[in-house]
Amino acid sequence: ARTVKKEVAEESANSAVQRADLEYIKRGVDDMKVEQKLQGQRFEAISERLTRVEESAKQAHKRIDRLEEDGRG
Repeated sequence: ARTVKKEVAEESANSAVQRADLEYIKRGVDDMKVEQKLQGQRFEAISERLTRVEESAKQAHKRIDRLEEDGRG
């Protein structure tokens, strides 16, 4: 009977450790999901800014080209 009680106690302890480890892993995965979502949002924001900068540069080049044409003509 003592051996059985000891085995049950050990199994319970091992089970508790495994549950704790599993919860730790779950929290880590949840944290990574949140970070991945934030990175996606940052990427979208940077993509929008890049598009605006490209449009601005294109307009600036057009103005420069007009100024050069006016200077030659």
